Amino acid sequence: MRGCSTSIRGGSPSVASESQSARESGGVGRYRWRICALLFWATTVNYIDRMVLGVLAPTLGHALGWTQEDYGYIVAAFQGAYAIGLLFSGRLIDKLGTRIGYAISIAVWSVAAMSQSVAHTVLEFAAARFVLGLGESANFPAAVKTVAEWFPRRERAFATGLFNAGSNIGAIVAPLMVPVVATLWGLRSAFVFPGVLDLAWLVVWLAVYRSPQEHPRVSARELAYIRSDDPVGAARQSAVRVRWRKLLRHRQTWAFVVGKFLTDPVWWFLLFWLPKYLHHRFGLDLLALGPPLVVVYVMADGGSVAGGWLAGWMMRRGWSPNLARKGAMLVCALAVTPVVLTPFVHHLWPAVGLIGLAAAAHQGWSANLFTTTSDLYPSAAVGSVVGLGGFAGALSGAFVSTAVGFLLQETNSYALLFILAGGMYLTALAIIQLLVPRLTPVDLAADSAAPA
Repeated sequence: MRGCSTSIRGGSPSVASESQSARESGGVGRYRWRICALLFWATTVNYIDRMVLGVLAPTLGHALGWTQEDYGYIVAAFQGAYAIGLLFSGRLIDKLGTRIGYAISIAVWSVAAMSQSVAHTVLEFAAARFVLGLGESANFPAAVKTVAEWFPRRERAFATGLFNAGSNIGAIVAPLMVPVVATLWGLRSAFVFPGVLDLAWLVVWLAVYRSPQEHPRVSARELAYIRSDDPVGAARQSAVRVRWRKLLRHRQTWAFVVGKFLTDPVWWFLLFWLPKYLHHRFGLDLLALGPPLVVVYVMADGGSVAGGWLAGWMMRRGWSPNLARKGAMLVCALAVTPVVLTPFVHHLWPAVGLIGLAAAAHQGWSANLFTTTSDLYPSAAVGSVVGLGGFAGALSGAFVSTAVGFLLQETNSYALLFILAGGMYLTALAIIQLLVPRLTPVDLAADSAAPA
């Protein structure tokens, strides 16, 4: 640890000796994984809330007389708000900290999600989805920042993959839960039930969460392990004031922004348009949609964990963080490409298999792309960088959703959409490589010392 002898807590051994002992004995404690479990839970309920409308869309659209363009506007309202929220939520999380910032976020999105139960017009649904997007925008900046604070670099991709798997669990629970609740108690009741899960998480989060250095359940040894990458540099960088204009000076920021801008719309497309595609292409009704959607998102769940694990496995075998991270992303990018064949498949389950493989690859890609922010930036800046990239991805997704609505209204064909989706990841990885040939960390402290 570069000879550092600074103690973590009064009377505790030095960071260097604690970290060395932690690596040798392996008995560092595991409380950080409980925090990861809370992130997983939050991401799960986040996706249940946003998925309810997608599952109900074919039935609700018929009942309320929506056109493809109407639905495109409603989806775009969520994504536009999500983009705006990400632009500011990352900075808000950096300023308020994850405990309070996350709590405010989930309180807002739970109320917005339940408000859809009383909406009737396209405008009312769009307004509810807009507020939902604002609230949900803080989830990933807060979660990625929490991982950066609670995990050493070699565990971050796996931890990110684990909490990110909650997005797929939410996407699995929604198509299983929503048709049953809607059939038993009516379509609108399905918007209310997830609010109970939101509020339960909020109570647990406020009761349990503290930063690692303040948490009574974190031992000095586990804290030393968490800080084992560079405790001196981390302390130096944590005092830096983060400004967008300084972040945007760096190619590292633009690499993440480009990665999100090009690939997030593919995930948004699968999330919000897949039920409508399966209904359109194979005639599936509300109850019949459940099994195919579950298969797709179970595959995506496996991809999220496997993508994070793959990069860590490569590092443990001597690959540099740069090669391991980009190697895992290349595997995922290649695995997306077969989705271009989907429109030419005439049977349900082969099509589901191709879409599921693309969803799995996207989630593995996403786990590694998110982790590059904590590879490249100190934890004090991670929320802001994730927010900037998320803004780009959600804004791109909003435009794409509007375009999808117009395209389907005019052509009634999904073929071009799947073809474009298949090439986005290799394109994004090529640009990322051009911008950051090596994942060299940004020294924001040096930026602050330099003239503006």
